[in-house]
Amino acid sequence: MSENTHTHAFQAEVRQLLDIVIHSLYTDKEIFVRELVSNASDALEKLRHLQLTEKEIFEVEEPLEIRITTDETANTLTIADSGIGMTREELVENLGTIAHSGSKKFMQALSEAGQKESALIGQFGVGFYSAFMVADDVKVYTHSWRTDADHLVWSSDGRTGYDIDEAPGQKRGCRVVVHLREDQKEFAQPHRIKGILESYSSFVPFPILLNGERVNTVEALWRKPKSEITDEQYTEFYKFIGKAWDEPRYRMHFSADAPLEINALLFVPKENTELFGFGQMEPGVSLYCKNVLIDDKPAGLLPEWLRFLRGIIDSADLPLNISRESMQDSALVRKLNRVVAKRFLKFLDGEARSDAEKYRDFYTKFSRFLKEGVATDAENKDAIAKLLRYESSMTEPGELTSLDDYLTRAKDGQDRIFYLIGDNRAAIEAGPYLEAFQARGLEVLYLTEPIDDYVIRSLGRFEEKTLVSADRADLDLGEPTTPAETGEPLPEDRLTGLCDFIAGEIGDLRVEKVEAGNRLVGSPAAALNPDEFLTAQMRRMMQAMNPDEAPPPLKVRLEINPRHDLIRKLDAARDTDPELARLVAAQLFDNALFAAGLLEDKKSIIARGYDLMDRALKSQP
Repeated sequence: MSENTHTHAFQAEVRQLLDIVIHSLYTDKEIFVRELVSNASDALEKLRHLQLTEKEIFEVEEPLEIRITTDETANTLTIADSGIGMTREELVENLGTIAHSGSKKFMQALSEAGQKESALIGQFGVGFYSAFMVADDVKVYTHSWRTDADHLVWSSDGRTGYDIDEAPGQKRGCRVVVHLREDQKEFAQPHRIKGILESYSSFVPFPILLNGERVNTVEALWRKPKSEITDEQYTEFYKFIGKAWDEPRYRMHFSADAPLEINALLFVPKENTELFGFGQMEPGVSLYCKNVLIDDKPAGLLPEWLRFLRGIIDSADLPLNISRESMQDSALVRKLNRVVAKRFLKFLDGEARSDAEKYRDFYTKFSRFLKEGVATDAENKDAIAKLLRYESSMTEPGELTSLDDYLTRAKDGQDRIFYLIGDNRAAIEAGPYLEAFQARGLEVLYLTEPIDDYVIRSLGRFEEKTLVSADRADLDLGEPTTPAETGEPLPEDRLTGLCDFIAGEIGDLRVEKVEAGNRLVGSPAAALNPDEFLTAQMRRMMQAMNPDEAPPPLKVRLEINPRHDLIRKLDAARDTDPELARLVAAQLFDNALFAAGLLEDKKSIIARGYDLMDRALKSQP
């Protein structure tokens, strides 16, 4: 030590706090490289602003860059910058940040609140001290940007205190020399440091030179004006950040100052790998702060259903905890979540309107994410619902319509949106439920995916219109606008007798009521499920989830068409051939269950079908 050496002892509580930083705060020791590089970048940014206002700057021609050197022989890692540098007073203040920030207050809060160390320590800005996770000695050589400043070196073992001494010949900026412990020699290896830099610091806005070779060669496009970026640059950036081989389907590049400062560049991939059976996608949007990676898979940054997105969100407003592994203020993360999700939904809605064919191709591949969003994201479900697309009774096969477009075709005063669920369009149109709506000029949406039932129930309403299943038992549609099937209905007394006869044959364990109605046109009967929640799709889902358990008892209403020829003949057979009438009544009921997707025991319908065939053939001459 020279006569100009100044020794500073850590107070007891400061040593305790430093012990927390070294041993408890970081889960990955490699984070110290990111912290030191980030500090260097901040110092360079400050100098760049000073150059605009100050006339005299020490070594003004020195390039703004970060130089990193590994030395496996000396077991050191050196990180140097040509930034703002520090004076003696600034060394005491800035590298004594723990004490300067109020360690006593921190330790008091830690003991009184019983909170996790990492939740509180974020208030104390001590990322520099993460170097002591791997070092037994750290030296910081520095010269301030001020021309009359001293040439200095700060040194500490992280335990007893720190010294500040003169060190002639220093360049502007800071040079941090980390002498690694014996068990941390890996951080003196060039390939190890290069991997860390590529993971965390690829987009630092100043050149990073590792042993003379530049590492960060990819630009931070999200901070550049869109007018200065070509499509090819966007595509290459997508492939780099998303580790992708395809080209992006969509991209959204935006900046915002309020309510948060955000720079975001998000991509929709060409393919949905979940469709290929590769398992659930991992979230692909990384969180950055001022071009430095904070977390490549941040929990809660975006809603789970947006896990297909790839890209970067950068916010300078983030108050980070000391390790930068989690955000100190979860409310701020939720605000980022809301802002970006709403921006993306607005973007996607605009794309759907401007290029319907391109959006349809996207929807074919990615609709399951949107439907998941309706079911799980209460805050955004109304906006997501605008992006849903379905075939309907008023579209051509293969043509899709939105809920908004459905409402443009709705009748005056129509307060409901009708839908039917089935395996496919052909199955829905072959069933008895659609004809009542066609006779009244009412459009019905076709929902053909297993998840659709749950999704539409989660949505409930759209633009103040209630979503209603067209096979509900309690629907009152009024009189049809087109004539019903020709033929006189059964007289009231015969109709009542027939309903009682069918109910008696089926039994009150399976049928709640048999009645005539006006919804049927070309079909003789329809099974109506009085339980609007336990639909055929929900029953199948429950059975798949619990294959060893019997499904809940099924009890339906049967509506018959009093004008249908089969119904009139069935009524007559009650008198002329009661045995045949019983067979037909049972088959009629099972056929109705089958059309509704509610027939769970198919053996009886097959066996009875053979009996009916046999009787029909025996009647032949």
